Amino acid sequence: MHSQFTIELSRIIKEFSLEILNMPSDPDTILIKNNDVNRPGLQLGGFYEYFDNSRIQIIGKAEQSYITSFENKKYNERIDSFFKAEPAAVIISRNLELEGFAEAAKRYAVPLLRTGDNTSEFMAALIAFLNLCLAPRITRHGVLVEVYGEGILILGESGVGKSETAIELVKRGHRLIADDAVEIRKVSNKSLVGAAPSNIRHFIELRGIGIINVSRIFGAGAVKLTEKIDYIINIEPWDNEKIYDRMGLEEQTTEILGLNIPSVTIPVKPGRNLAVIIEVAAMNNRQKKLGYNAAADLLGRLGMAEDKPEIEYSDIEVF
Repeated sequence: MHSQFTIELSRIIKEFSLEILNMPSDPDTILIKNNDVNRPGLQLGGFYEYFDNSRIQIIGKAEQSYITSFENKKYNERIDSFFKAEPAAVIISRNLELEGFAEAAKRYAVPLLRTGDNTSEFMAALIAFLNLCLAPRITRHGVLVEVYGEGILILGESGVGKSETAIELVKRGHRLIADDAVEIRKVSNKSLVGAAPSNIRHFIELRGIGIINVSRIFGAGAVKLTEKIDYIINIEPWDNEKIYDRMGLEEQTTEILGLNIPSVTIPVKPGRNLAVIIEVAAMNNRQKKLGYNAAADLLGRLGMAEDKPEIEYSDIEVF
């Protein structure tokens, strides 16, 4: 089970340049824990049975038109009931002026904010921001690099050569995101995004040399803050007793935070140029995403069915 993450309301205010209409306490101490937001049309109509007050509430033009259609007494009762439910925060869009909202927010100690943005656009941007900040996350020991636009997560035991490979890739024009510790966030049901913890960002450890700052040595173009994880490469010492996949027909995946990410295992032995192999693996993964599989193409040219139950490598001469 993953930990519950929170974000300070002050970060949301700063990110979207929100106007403060009421703030009951220091926004640094007000924590938002729900990445869902709500437009409270039903609540302003008096229905609170499934109301989740941990969500940020957004008041737009539709809500304004609805609530102002009530006569004065009912209008005040509905506003009072809404703020009495103590929502995490209320944000008014389009710079709308709503009578009585500031007083009710102050009465029930509810943060009240305002933005000039269009309701739908602001809501979409806020949800995306909350999804990123509150996403389930774990930290993995490894290296994350961007190679030809593909986010490559390199995993393996300590000392197997992950950092040295990352430096070689940076020298060849690719970008480093994280070394040693990769913070992985599940930003949607289909994608993971990796980043480095802020205190070790852009630093890399090379045994025999020590700690280096990649952005200082290779320039700002050699690093990147975050990257989607498209492919996982597991590096392990070469084992003569183990049979490695030579064709690439087997679809391997590695499970992280409930998502299965395409992966491959690359054995290491003296003389192998890992940087070049990872470059080819990145390009090959992109081709597969575009619908082309070289191994299946080769089998087709050799007259062998792609769905043949078992393939004996001795039957195929691999060049």
